Amino acid sequence: MFTETIAAIATPLGEGGLAVLRVSGPHSLAIAEACFQPAGKFSQKPTAAATHTIHFGKIIHRGQVVDEVLLSVMRAPRTFTREDVVEIACHGGLLPAKMVLETLLENGARLAQPGEFTRRAFLNGRIDLTQAEAVADLIHSRTELALAAANEQLAGKLSQRINLLRDDLIKVLAHVEAHIDFPDEDIAPDTKDKLIEKLRAAEKFMAELLRTANEGQILRRGIRAAIVGRPNVGKSSLLNQLLGRDRAIVSPIPGTTRDTIEETANIRGLPIVFIDTAGLRDSADEIEIEGIRRSRQSLDAAELILHVLDGSEPLSASDEKLLAEFSAKKRILVQNKTDLPTRLTLPALTSSPSPLHPMEGRGPGRGEDFSQKATPATIRLCCLTGKGLEDLKDAIKQLVWAGEIHSEMLQVMINARHQEALNRARIGVERTATALRQNISLDLAAVDLRIAVNAVGEIVGKTTTEDLLDSIFSQFCIGK
Repeated sequence: MFTETIAAIATPLGEGGLAVLRVSGPHSLAIAEACFQPAGKFSQKPTAAATHTIHFGKIIHRGQVVDEVLLSVMRAPRTFTREDVVEIACHGGLLPAKMVLETLLENGARLAQPGEFTRRAFLNGRIDLTQAEAVADLIHSRTELALAAANEQLAGKLSQRINLLRDDLIKVLAHVEAHIDFPDEDIAPDTKDKLIEKLRAAEKFMAELLRTANEGQILRRGIRAAIVGRPNVGKSSLLNQLLGRDRAIVSPIPGTTRDTIEETANIRGLPIVFIDTAGLRDSADEIEIEGIRRSRQSLDAAELILHVLDGSEPLSASDEKLLAEFSAKKRILVQNKTDLPTRLTLPALTSSPSPLHPMEGRGPGRGEDFSQKATPATIRLCCLTGKGLEDLKDAIKQLVWAGEIHSEMLQVMINARHQEALNRARIGVERTATALRQNISLDLAAVDLRIAVNAVGEIVGKTTTEDLLDSIFSQFCIGK
């Protein structure tokens, strides 16, 4: 892998002011030199240029000028991949970038695979696996909080904690294996107590990390919130207000929305995927029937329901049916059209006792305490003027993530892969502690503890498989 030099367009395709191409590998400078013609008094050929310098010139393809460019030379090891790297900034647009890339490939580079630059940075020891994942999180972040969490992970805050945990487990494993080598000597009671105490501390630490998994999931992928209600209650108007722009068509004609519309909005720092659904009613229109079917699919996958009701009309049979239908879902009742005389009276209602994300206890980021059935929040709102919109945003944030979001919380928000590895590690540590307490064979205790050490090592990439790396880096874009 490291004998090849790779190249790719690192910026999104499309028209723009600039496009950037990245080249990395042992022959980066020579390949760039084969197609770069320096221009200007101080520009140099890439192989003669000093590291971390920029040079103006032209890219030549089969004797023809492709574009005027700025070429950056970065010599190993002070680069992202710890290889020789060249970056070429050309004019934006599909054709200039495509032609520059073709020129690089014709001169010996290979087209990079998705995430291959970051993969080389990991394999060359520039970053660990959690930091590599943070690069993807950084690119895909949709709110400032998600961006902050990705930056904390990229800075190695999670890695530091995981490495300390692994070191502690390795020390315990060394004690256990030392006594396996000398079977005639039992572990002294005070030494055994100290080892068990270290294992308890590791269990506690892993439990704390595991409690951040759901918060991390919220910041990374968001919460799906479906906007439901009978036709003409203001669902599309509510979506437009939440997004701050006219995304959905608003009309007094019932059945205007015939398909689901999904858009992500930043609600108090949290990415919420709002889904505008077709008005739920009986219909003979085939297109509307299909829209209602798709709405039902979206509702099944939604984690939060915004049930919109017309406050200027009495509660209808359709409203009652929908209130009963979504009683098992987390929901907020939105009483719209508060600019008109109120004629709506709501019955006593409860919500499901299950939290959006089951977490232990109650506190910052752990949702509300749903040990008892709770009355769903009712927000009075006018979608015409936006009055009450801020109250609705507060209610959404409170239902999804109760309490304040502190910077220290963002440092250790694990993802699903980390969660799975930590669960395996925790089981191994628990079994080891039990074996030590019950004087079970040290060989069995060592096996479980090795499993835990390897599982923790997987998080930062100290124990990996090719399949694991393929799975992680295949999710990256080409050029990163």
